[in-house]
Amino acid sequence: MTALLYLLGVVVFVVAILASIGLHELGHLIPAKRFGGKVTQYFIGFGPTVWSRQVGETEYGVKAIPLGGYVKIVGMLPPGAVELADRVEVDAEGNQVVRVRKSNTGMFTQLISDARAAEWETIRPEDADRLFYTFPWWQKVVVMGGGPTVNIVIAFLIFAGVFATYGNPGDRTAETTLQEVNACVLPAEESGRVCTAEELRDDPTPAYSAGIRAGDRIVSFNGTEITSWEQVQRLVRANGTDEAEIVVERDGERIPFRTETVVRPPDRVGGKVDDKVGFLGVVPDNHPTTGGVLYTVGQMGHMTVEVVKALGTLPAKVWGVAKAIVGVEERDPMGPVSIVGGGRLAGETAAHDEIPLQSKIVSLFLLVAGFNFFIGMFNFVPLLPLDGGHIAGALWEAVRRGWARLRRRPDPGYVDVAKLLPIAYVVGLAILVMGVVLIVGDLVVPVHLES
Repeated sequence: MTALLYLLGVVVFVVAILASIGLHELGHLIPAKRFGGKVTQYFIGFGPTVWSRQVGETEYGVKAIPLGGYVKIVGMLPPGAVELADRVEVDAEGNQVVRVRKSNTGMFTQLISDARAAEWETIRPEDADRLFYTFPWWQKVVVMGGGPTVNIVIAFLIFAGVFATYGNPGDRTAETTLQEVNACVLPAEESGRVCTAEELRDDPTPAYSAGIRAGDRIVSFNGTEITSWEQVQRLVRANGTDEAEIVVERDGERIPFRTETVVRPPDRVGGKVDDKVGFLGVVPDNHPTTGGVLYTVGQMGHMTVEVVKALGTLPAKVWGVAKAIVGVEERDPMGPVSIVGGGRLAGETAAHDEIPLQSKIVSLFLLVAGFNFFIGMFNFVPLLPLDGGHIAGALWEAVRRGWARLRRRPDPGYVDVAKLLPIAYVVGLAILVMGVVLIVGDLVVPVHLES
């Protein structure tokens, strides 16, 4: 049964990610077609073709390696300035044919020229008005931004649904009802340890001594009506070692208690020992915070900050995974994982005996949402071959042309993203290497749910 649940978790996760990839690519395809562009291919996966079908001018299909997807939009690269004058010829039947002259005056120049040649070999004269590079800059932004935006929308819908119903497991709300009453006063770093008989006799907590129990709801503290747990914390801390009158509600009855709060050794505030902060010895009941659309937007704003930080340290973290693979150091349980690692975590979540079914479902949803959010944010990085690189090129085109109009200068023309292809190859290679390292790491030194 456990093996079947593990397999089910993996399958659900993989199918959800493949569906997300497919929707990401639709985010490119639909606006590209809507704006009159020519899309010749729509594929989920890379490598050998498993299945495909031609529908109109577009071939739809699935490839063998489910690590991404792509759409082929005709005319992504404009002809270079040198080639432009020589690119129109007439064939034997009198039709105009586009030709791109190759150049071999250097390695990078050759790469760019070869890419242009490969691009323009698939372009026909009737495609002249449908080439992507001739789109207005805002249409380019919509087409290239459509894919990662779809991923972020998927993440938002999942987060919003979970936060509005189950709540956010990563943001818990403490109640004024007590979940636990600590028996003895322990140093902060030893919280959760079982008290010894001597500690229980010599140093019981104020709440335990007074007779306060788990399940009691704190109603007032020193005459102040209690409305939140944060208020309890402030009042107790400010009380120091003074006497305190606490009223709790138990089984519908209000019961007063008198005790003296104590100082918890060591209670550290701002890294320094504070000998004036009061301690009562109670743990509040808490539950995942629920919220609607605005709450979800706020949480995703915090996530955005964390993802940006994570992207900045991604190469270093992947290097850490590489060192873990060869046994130099332990793998960081909070570090990045690939789709393989995500599948393993999904499987372990589904097969875990101590996790309730509802929590398993919520965890799987949040795992899929997290991957979608990261994929969306990652694709917005303004570097080719990522979508953000094309968006940056379109925005730069808008700035150049707008500035030229303001200065009444000639139109500078389209931004030639082909000139950035050497950077794209380097970035693409780096992404490939990092992906391989993470996949190997997830197979050799995987991150486990228990971590």
